[in-house]
Amino acid sequence: MTNLTIGFIPLVDCAVLVSAYEKGFAADEGLTITLERERAWAAMRDKLNLGHLQAAHMLAAMPVAASLGIGQVQVPTIAPFVMSMNGNAITVSNDLFARMQGAADGDLQDPKISGMALKQVIKASSEPLTFAVVYPFSCHNYELRYWLGAAGINPDEDVRLVVIPPSLVAESLSAGQIDGFVAGEPWNSLAVDKGVASIVLTKAQLWRWGPEKVIGMRQDWAEANPETVAALIKALYHAAQWCDNPANHAELAAILAQPHYIGVAEPLIANVLAGTLRLNGAAQPTQIENFIAFHKQAANFPWRSQSLWLYSQMVRWKQIKHSGDAEDIARRCFRPDIYRQAMADITPVPILPGASEKVEGALAHATPAGASGAPLFLGPDTFFDNKPFDPDDVSGYLSSFSVA
Repeated sequence: MTNLTIGFIPLVDCAVLVSAYEKGFAADEGLTITLERERAWAAMRDKLNLGHLQAAHMLAAMPVAASLGIGQVQVPTIAPFVMSMNGNAITVSNDLFARMQGAADGDLQDPKISGMALKQVIKASSEPLTFAVVYPFSCHNYELRYWLGAAGINPDEDVRLVVIPPSLVAESLSAGQIDGFVAGEPWNSLAVDKGVASIVLTKAQLWRWGPEKVIGMRQDWAEANPETVAALIKALYHAAQWCDNPANHAELAAILAQPHYIGVAEPLIANVLAGTLRLNGAAQPTQIENFIAFHKQAANFPWRSQSLWLYSQMVRWKQIKHSGDAEDIARRCFRPDIYRQAMADITPVPILPGASEKVEGALAHATPAGASGAPLFLGPDTFFDNKPFDPDDVSGYLSSFSVA
């Protein structure tokens, strides 16, 4: 199968998929792809389930939820390639930001300080604050909950959480319907640019190196079309390399700014790609380390431990009960085996991890040698509370939290 229809949501982290089409990487692998723009994640999910799409730009947790049948019909779905790391932010109204500043004992850019400041604001509020996430089974939802929980805020009792598509969160905040949201770019920066919001924290400050978007596909389709899947992974790999090169960011920003992709100002996208964000209207641009990444540090490798961490959050926040069978299903959603097979056809063969799981949230990693014969050294991917996740002890990890 060489003609593919692939869905995407208008976000900066659709860059790898768009570049695979626009820069000819897909064509180089013998693929003709049609990109279909969607507004909401639920619509993307349903079209993939029904076979209207062969693959999709997906939230990292979506294949796990689909395979477990949480909140939808059960459709085994896999992620053989990670398209981006980080890139989200927690953004609040200027009024809430000012109240948090007044309650803060230090810099709000410290997640522990901003969390405690928000807790004080919540205690003083007569009505519960409302925060939007883009999908119930998303890193956005789990990052917000993780941050709130670390401050002793129960996200199911102390605040109100709603679901709003990414492209509508800034408008919803401006209309006073919500007090804050967690979304990918450019919608945080757009809200700041409109003068209605302030960015409190970015994903990179909560989890230094966490997966965000993947290429998702139905398992049965992938098994029926292994050569097509390998060709798509190779095209995305080369596109990710191109996207991560700062020399290409100006061209990439111009491509993504087009109305049929994201449709916002080119300079706004360029700043996101550079990791240079204006946190509020009164602030100078701030450089955020590893704000968004597409390829470096084995970013494209689909670690099974990442899939299991996402599953752990589904259990923690009572979206599913923990069981050995559910854990095994979650582990099989991210597919390093398919990724490795595709990489074997690239010359020279990329240096790949020899392991398929690692402790998430470690200070540093040195994974065993893979097919290339060389070990892979990765930087820290710590959580802000320095609590590591051992994929071999999901139950122990879950029992370590006081707010669940």
